[in-house]
Amino acid sequence: MIAITQLNGRQYWINPHQIESIEANPDVTLNMLSGKHVIVRETPEQLIARIIEYRKQIGAFKNEE
Repeated sequence: MIAITQLNGRQYWINPHQIESIEANPDVTLNMLSGKHVIVRETPEQLIARIIEYRKQIGAFKNEE
C-alpha cells in the first residue's frame, strides 16, 4: 500500500495495483480500476516514486532497483 493525501489533508493508503492512470489537470487525479477518481496533493513524480518503492518492497520487479 502507498500513502496518499487528499486535498482536505486526510491521509490514507491505497493499493497501487488498482491505479489505472494518473492525470495532472492541474489537480492530480488517480483514476482507479473501479472507476473511482481520487484527487490528491502529491505530484505524479512523488506517486511514481512511492509505487516503485512499494514494488521493490514486495519483490514484484527485480529490475526496478
